[in-house]
Amino acid sequence: MAEEAKKEVAPPSPEPAKDIAEEKALVVAEDAEKPAATEGSHGRDAFLERVATEKRISLIKAWEENEKAKAENKTAKLLADITSWENSKAAQLEAEHKKLQEQLERKKAEYVEKLKNATAAVHKAAEEKRAAAEARRGEEIVAAEEAAAKYRTKGKAPKKLFASLSRG
Repeated sequence: MAEEAKKEVAPPSPEPAKDIAEEKALVVAEDAEKPAATEGSHGRDAFLERVATEKRISLIKAWEENEKAKAENKTAKLLADITSWENSKAAQLEAEHKKLQEQLERKKAEYVEKLKNATAAVHKAAEEKRAAAEARRGEEIVAAEEAAAKYRTKGKAPKKLFASLSRG
């Protein structure tokens, strides 16, 4: 009969999905089904007490494992959310950085184009001034040749050119 009692009261394997209230109800129901102890069965009472204690400890351990699993799952979800947020923000900042880089490159290209245009304008103005100077030189040469021809026809020397040489 002791072997049958051992087989009947073996502690159930802990199932984390079971509700704690159900477990407690099972313990109370099993205790109610057991026959009342007789006066000469102190060993059986001690055995049943030990089985009840083990069952209670098993339930507490299952509850503890369940709570730890819930805490781990909650933390894992929170960490995943944080990682997702971080990746999202990093992608946003990277996109903004790329956009700003493109804007800077565009502005730089525009500024370089302006500088090239300004350089070309300066070069054009310099060429125009050179051409004007060459034209003026040509006109002055023609004027000098005409004046020289005029002086030759008159037979007189120009007064301005040799003013300092004629005094001495």
